[in-house]
Amino acid sequence: MTRFLLARAALTLGLAAFALLSAAQPAGADLRAARDARLQTGLEALVVTQRLDQAIQQGRLALALVDVTDPTAPRLAMLNGDRMMYAASMPKVAILLGALAEAEAGRLPMTPGILGAMTNMIRFSSNDDATRVLKFVGVERLAEILQSPRFGLYDPANFGGLWVGKGYGPEPAIRRDPLRNLSHGATAFQTARLYWMLASDRLLSPQMNALMKQVLSNPGIAHKFVKGLESRPGAAVYRKSGTWRNFHADSALVESGGRRIVMVGIADHPDGGDWLMRLAGPMHDLVCAPVDTVAARRSD
Repeated sequence: MTRFLLARAALTLGLAAFALLSAAQPAGADLRAARDARLQTGLEALVVTQRLDQAIQQGRLALALVDVTDPTAPRLAMLNGDRMMYAASMPKVAILLGALAEAEAGRLPMTPGILGAMTNMIRFSSNDDATRVLKFVGVERLAEILQSPRFGLYDPANFGGLWVGKGYGPEPAIRRDPLRNLSHGATAFQTARLYWMLASDRLLSPQMNALMKQVLSNPGIAHKFVKGLESRPGAAVYRKSGTWRNFHADSALVESGGRRIVMVGIADHPDGGDWLMRLAGPMHDLVCAPVDTVAARRSD
């Protein structure tokens, strides 16, 4: 009887803790529930202004934009956000997540050599270092991490997401994604969701979140979003991009003027890099520009 009462008390305490945890979560805690009509309208108008609406219609451009200034109340807009596309080196951010998750669990020592390889993989997009870090984690283990309930960054039943099925070298793919048979794939939405989780300190432990931001900081290649944001002085950019043949991708958490923005773009076109450069500043302004400035532009 005593054992039963103790078990019942433990269950009651567990349910109470769960209720408190659930109450602490914002309504629609996952990012998909944060679609914002005003931001969506602005993004749709922007691609028309940039003459990229046809690329959207053809499925050759995917975008996601999130205002994460208040991480508990994000605002999301996206175009082709759930379209699974080849993303070149951008999914190296998933390798970074996998390595830090394994380090957090005590399965990967965070030595200076490993930290240096992660940094080169992200800032300078080193293929050799990306392959090296991926071997530390393992392709199969990374797939488990990305599909785990904790992260949910790839869901074969819900449009896919971030995927890494091989290293960044001549070796054959070990495990291609189930939806599009891609070796290195992503959706703009799930990539944006990773950055939102990072910005809201729900991705990893505080220590590992800080380390992830450190690695993503100080981009070593000034093109695409980084180039496009040069005209917005003072913007701090935490990013990972990718380029291979006609495929161009970029992803970033941008901190600017007290605001925090996540922007993601994936393009399948020879001019895709230029597209992302042209979009970066205006996407920034959809979140950061004062309301009166936006209104003045609309009246012109």
